Amino acid sequence: MGPMIDDEIMPVFLINGFLEAGKTEFLSFTMEQEYFQTEGKTLLIVCEEGETEYEPEFLESVRTMVVYVDDLSQISPERLTELELLYNPERILMEWNGMWNQEDLKLPKDWVIYQQITIVDMSTFELYVKNMKSLLASMVRGSELIICNRCDGIEDLERYKRMLKSMNTKCDIVFEDENGEIDELSEEDLPYDINASVVEIKPDAYGIWYIDCMDKPQRYAGKVVEFTAMVFKSPDFPKNYFVPGRMAMTCCADDMTFLGYICKAREAKNLETRQWVKVRARVELEYWKDYHGEGPVLYAESVVLAAPIEDVVQFG
Repeated sequence: MGPMIDDEIMPVFLINGFLEAGKTEFLSFTMEQEYFQTEGKTLLIVCEEGETEYEPEFLESVRTMVVYVDDLSQISPERLTELELLYNPERILMEWNGMWNQEDLKLPKDWVIYQQITIVDMSTFELYVKNMKSLLASMVRGSELIICNRCDGIEDLERYKRMLKSMNTKCDIVFEDENGEIDELSEEDLPYDINASVVEIKPDAYGIWYIDCMDKPQRYAGKVVEFTAMVFKSPDFPKNYFVPGRMAMTCCADDMTFLGYICKAREAKNLETRQWVKVRARVELEYWKDYHGEGPVLYAESVVLAAPIEDVVQFG
């Protein structure tokens, strides 16, 4: 589950999701896997009692002690330090209560969230998106992996995927039905012709393009795209570079983020932040420091001033 862990820190594996999402099943499965075995003991902190409980024999077989808490006040940094002294574990697993805002979780200084995984029950996803979007976003925001289970018979997985990706552009998302992992969106389902000599991305398809290009960059390498976006310039960019992008609402009106890819253009020196432009550019996959690795870098064929788009980006 990752590289060697520094002895000075207490690694925390945080599994979150709403009640009955399948967190206990996921953790039970993971604890049995060979790659997850460890020399020392594991302390499992369960923040809600679901329908599935952990069997004492099972816990013993994986050298795991369990502590149940039913109130956020019971896991203050002081209380967690006491548990560490009492059980002396090598690592912590925490099954988080999805109805508590994760931003309220305060850990002792030497405890570090080493990996965070969110489990989503897709059969009730629409309900949570409508009623508890900010709670969902606070769970998803820090996760490296989102496992979407119970996808059987759900048509709209791609739209849901974009919604989740808009809350956390860097996470991996896995969809599963009762037969295991599901393959996703084919090129035919995209709202533009990806094989056109110029791929025209209409304003209402910008969010779909941005997420798909991040998710499947190979699909776009060498393609020419055209879209309208707002200019962002920074003194940190090299000469002739800017970011054409748009504001997107990830969970609520207060939570806006600017989505765009770096672009090299002759015209960049004459552009100013907040101007609107129509960009036609070739997509290449290259190292860029802000991506911390390879990502889409645009090479403009033309950049011309354009009328502003009032709407924020949608992912549907």
